[in-house]
Amino acid sequence: MSNYPAQIGPLLCGNDQPLLWIAGPCVLEGRDSALEIALELQRVARLLSVQLVFKASFDKANRTSSSAYRGPGLSEGLKILREIGQTTGLPVTTDIHEAQQAAAVGEVCDLLQIPAFLARQTDLLIAAARTGKAVNVKKAQFMAPGDMQYVVTKLADAGCENILLCERGTFFGYGRLVNDMRAIPQMQAFGVPVIFDATHSVQEPGGLGGATGGNRAMVEPLARAALALGAEGLFTETHPNPEQSPSDGPNMIPLGQIETVMRRLLAIRQAISQIA
Repeated sequence: MSNYPAQIGPLLCGNDQPLLWIAGPCVLEGRDSALEIALELQRVARLLSVQLVFKASFDKANRTSSSAYRGPGLSEGLKILREIGQTTGLPVTTDIHEAQQAAAVGEVCDLLQIPAFLARQTDLLIAAARTGKAVNVKKAQFMAPGDMQYVVTKLADAGCENILLCERGTFFGYGRLVNDMRAIPQMQAFGVPVIFDATHSVQEPGGLGGATGGNRAMVEPLARAALALGAEGLFTETHPNPEQSPSDGPNMIPLGQIETVMRRLLAIRQAISQIA
């Protein structure tokens, strides 16, 4: 089977297409802050001719601590995402954690995202596929790239015609992740585009005690390597002030730096396209 290129709303993700860029804050904090980030990302994407999908979570259901901020919830979160899509014209995406969330999210979002810890959950994958929308599945931190072929099969058998797989690092002992960049061509061999999640690849799970740490200085170097290997898309989270973000702040590129970083990354992709 082949889901290449994959269609996300009006966008196409493939190596002969402009880069697909999934970007936004980790979690929705409110309507105004989300719209501010979306409008700046839209400006950068238009300037640099990048295909942008705005991402933000309505619920971070896997926070380290039960006291950590999770988000506004399904109803309010989808209301914000709908407004962002209508205001900016951007396709939008968010995570689903339970099968019963899929239908409602599919009415608003052009792309449904399956979190890494849930990549093997068959009922969740089937529910996402049945929305008729594109589905992006993050490779679990504990899964080999080759095992993602079964994820692709589950989605395809349930009727999903536009599948993306996402590399986001593999557990390396406790509190560390490492990227095996062979995962990119290995997962592309299943006939689907591969996205590289540069934000969550630099996580240090539990690194701050009751919260996840990370090292944002490694986001760009890893993204460069992924594009050099032919990844068709990038996933990056951003925030005007990452230190004040309620989730994943240590891994985020500051919003004011995102244009400069993306210019350098696009130079890598352009160079690769000329020798491919």
